Amino acid sequence: MRKYLLTLLFIACNQLLFSQNKKELVSIEFKDVNRISAIHAIENATSYKFYYASEWFDSDKTLISGSYKDVTIEELSDKIFNGTNLNFFIQGNKIILTKNSAIYETLAPNYFTLKNAEKETVNNDVQKENPIFYQQYDSTSVNISKKSYGVVLIGKEKKTNNKKVYTLTGYVKDDLTQKPISNITIRIRNKNISAVTNDEGYFTIQVPAGLNYIQTESINHAKMTKSVMVYDDGKLDIYISENINDLEEVIIKGKVNKNVREAITGVSTIDVEGIKNVPLVLGERDIFRIATTLPGIKTTGEGSAGFNVRGGKDDQNLILLDNATLYNTSHFLGFFSVVNPYTTSKVDIYKGSIPAQFGGRLSSVFDIASKKGSDEKLVGEGGIGTVTSNLTIGAPLIKGKSSILVGVRGTYSEWLLNSLNEESLKNSEASFYDGTAKYNYKINEKNNLESTFYYSYDSFKISSDSLYKYTNRLFSLEYGHTFNSKNKAALIFTNSQYKFDIEYEPIGNKAFNFGYKLNETQAILNFKSILNPKHNFNYGVSTKLYKVDPGHLFPSNAESIRIPIDIDDEKGLESAAYFADNYSVNDKILINLGLRYSFFAALGESTQRIYQENAPVNDATVISTQTYKNNEVIKTFGGFEPRLAIRYLFTDDFSIKASYDKTYQFIHLLTNNTTQSPTDAWKLTDLNVDPQESQQYSLGLYKNIDDDLVEISLEGYYKKSKNLLDYKVGGELVLNENVETQLLQGEGKAYGIELLLKKQYGRLNGWLGYTYSRAFIKLNSEFDDEKVNNGEYFPTNFDKPHEVSAVLNYKFTKRYSLSTNFIYQSGRPITYPIGAYHYGNADYTLYSDRNKFRIPDYYRLDIGFNIEGNHKIKKLAHSFWNISIYNVLGRNNPYSIYFVTEQGKVKAYKTSIFSIPIPSVTYNFKF
Repeated sequence: MRKYLLTLLFIACNQLLFSQNKKELVSIEFKDVNRISAIHAIENATSYKFYYASEWFDSDKTLISGSYKDVTIEELSDKIFNGTNLNFFIQGNKIILTKNSAIYETLAPNYFTLKNAEKETVNNDVQKENPIFYQQYDSTSVNISKKSYGVVLIGKEKKTNNKKVYTLTGYVKDDLTQKPISNITIRIRNKNISAVTNDEGYFTIQVPAGLNYIQTESINHAKMTKSVMVYDDGKLDIYISENINDLEEVIIKGKVNKNVREAITGVSTIDVEGIKNVPLVLGERDIFRIATTLPGIKTTGEGSAGFNVRGGKDDQNLILLDNATLYNTSHFLGFFSVVNPYTTSKVDIYKGSIPAQFGGRLSSVFDIASKKGSDEKLVGEGGIGTVTSNLTIGAPLIKGKSSILVGVRGTYSEWLLNSLNEESLKNSEASFYDGTAKYNYKINEKNNLESTFYYSYDSFKISSDSLYKYTNRLFSLEYGHTFNSKNKAALIFTNSQYKFDIEYEPIGNKAFNFGYKLNETQAILNFKSILNPKHNFNYGVSTKLYKVDPGHLFPSNAESIRIPIDIDDEKGLESAAYFADNYSVNDKILINLGLRYSFFAALGESTQRIYQENAPVNDATVISTQTYKNNEVIKTFGGFEPRLAIRYLFTDDFSIKASYDKTYQFIHLLTNNTTQSPTDAWKLTDLNVDPQESQQYSLGLYKNIDDDLVEISLEGYYKKSKNLLDYKVGGELVLNENVETQLLQGEGKAYGIELLLKKQYGRLNGWLGYTYSRAFIKLNSEFDDEKVNNGEYFPTNFDKPHEVSAVLNYKFTKRYSLSTNFIYQSGRPITYPIGAYHYGNADYTLYSDRNKFRIPDYYRLDIGFNIEGNHKIKKLAHSFWNISIYNVLGRNNPYSIYFVTEQGKVKAYKTSIFSIPIPSVTYNFKF
């Protein structure tokens, strides 16, 4: 008893001594000194002595300034070590520093009640995996790999903190290449907590406070388990090594359940590498032609430029290449895409829920990202085809930090035009080339730079006296900055230009040069933030300046009698602010809420006509003209564009989604052709042309079966639009300085249902799609010359109710496979002459209502045989052969119907593009 009382007395004296020392007041002043110097100053001015490891301060560049008078040593220490991961413990005149963890004066209340079995389990695990129990790390950036030992400490322990759960973020990277790895599962052992890395190798996971055992799981990488002591939110980068076990076959499933789990509807991703197996015309890989085999995306005909998405016009698609707008999408009169698949890494297509950061188009967004060059070694890929060849090279500039990728493609044969079943094209010529260059520079862990330059050139001659030339040029520059594990930003600058020229050199004195140019310059500031596990924010601002030369025509030589024409330039400023929240309500409900406000200002220098109200827009109703100075605002437009998508998860592989989108479009394509032409001009919204508007409602069911091997989706949509641009009968759109007198704006409606069955892996893979869709427009007015079909809804030029597509690939062996591509479409609408009449000593043709009839249905079957080279690892290059036959059935599909009068009778003729099977051989290589 006496011994027990002495012990209590000793403890009490110590506690009293500690408490007295802690109350000793200190006065001291610091001016721009580091923490080591501050510690020395305190030791010189007081009786206190600090105990620490000097290397803890090696990377500490913080300078301290401040004047402290009559403060306790505890208050002073709080100030000095605030913002670090250092804790301190005061014992008498000793101040003991610890990194991350804290020293307690008393044991936890339940320490002795902890079950022995639990203690033994923890101790065994620690001893087995951690020969050194504690290994200290910087709390803001921790890297762990198979070579690391000890318990990794995250954050700074606070004795007064009662928080139970913290957020860990970071990247999973390859231990050898240092590159991020996607689709790696991060799991907390013995707890139902997991996360998966995204395309950039990034993850975020909620972990309980205290000791956790973090595991990585992947088929082709070695499993890793690490002990992590979590005191606060922090960053954890994990390095794993490739699994070198011999396996019979490995199937890597990317983005598992993405179609089921995401909130947005109507989104598709094209596997650029996988399209090499799909037989297409002349064996050319084509991103946009593959896109048209997906439900809801159509073209008006074979070899046509542009495409129609969910009942939208060609100009209602926003095509982005590394954030820069691409205005013309086709080479070679519409047969090939201007986007080189060998330089493309991914394509995301949004045709239902359009994310809030995108705007300016009504129907869809094609978000195309180009490949990055390797910063470790020289890599390359190329192909030699029937009419084109291409080569792409990627190489490091500064190993591990910067790289460049350059891809070029061109045509070397014009035999294609000579083989077409069209006599007028026999002596025609056509050629094209394009080039892509991408530069990447990793400045440091928080900053990176990317830039892309793209240029394409086309020239063709349809007759002996006219040469058509058109070019795309774009540039993008993106600076990315990571503030911390939860906040990122990107500053993006882009410039795009599209122009065409026509050189007309006939026999005689009417030679001319006709040109058009559109230039767009854009700046974007985008932020991404993770507020907590339930809220992911994406927000920012953007602005773009349009400059349009609507057209000019000048005599091309001194003998020409052509009168010069130069239409006034157009200018407009389009800006937007947007905010989106991906809100996880619970495990079942996910909401993607977006809000965008768009603003457009038509700018001078310009002269605008003022027309009489409640009268048709024509030359006879002009009441005045208004002249605007350079950059003077002519008229402004704007409005909110809410975006809402909701997903409800019935099971892990079955969900239902609904969405609503509103969009504005301030730029219009002037065309009276059935399909987009390289010589079509774009026009800005102004005093007499209103912006287009659209609202779309979508509802869909999404189901994965057979362990996510097969995806099934069924989506329906309804879209209402207004101010859609059309033209008067016989409208003159080219070089018309008062083009508004030839235009009509009306209402549109479109609806449809889309079914997609997709099998991604296995011996038989591919997809089967069916679409039922309708697209109508109504051009109504109280004036007869502005009314079409009596002001009733009628089918658009691209209304094709039924479409079936099947893209299938069957692997006989690992090297040999057979691919097929089948497509069926209802015939598109057409206006037929239905009679003739005589009036005023002249004969006239009587036409039906616009688009009352249809051309015959379209169907086509393509077959390709694929041969891969042997799969030896050590070889100069890996090869791939594709032998294909386009239109193997020789179907004479009509492209258009035209009418001529012969011997007093009206006769109909049809034109076809490919009426015979077209064979091709393509050789691809990769190193």
